[in-house]
Amino acid sequence: MRSLGLDIGDRRIGVALSDPEGILASTFSVIERREDSLAIKAIIDVIDQKEVGQVIIGLPRSLDGSLGWQVEKVKKFVQRLCRYTKIPVDYRDERLTTVMAQRMRRALGDKKGKGGYDAQAAAIILQSYLDETQPPELT
Repeated sequence: MRSLGLDIGDRRIGVALSDPEGILASTFSVIERREDSLAIKAIIDVIDQKEVGQVIIGLPRSLDGSLGWQVEKVKKFVQRLCRYTKIPVDYRDERLTTVMAQRMRRALGDKKGKGGYDAQAAAIILQSYLDETQPPELT
């Protein structure tokens, strides 16, 4: 089953997709968040076109693990998104994923704008979920 990872920010939404087997996450796109209705439509289009079976949302906790004001903004957006799809939605801690994404991009010599970081952060969020939920391989 293919999964969709989202890193929801005030200006942009990073999007990542898993492979059909649900093993590997890859960056997919960045959605500009000018109007929530347009951003939601773009997400629903990806869900439909790529036959996504679940959505993993990065939850922006504070460094101490507490839930801050940004969490409420993300949850309100996700509530609106859930009005248009019945597929399961799960949340994952996204602390420091943007920092990790920026470091990965710099290490690779990639100097794309912030949007590239958003998609990479979504891939990190999704990959951590996939790693947690995959049964261990027997060798």
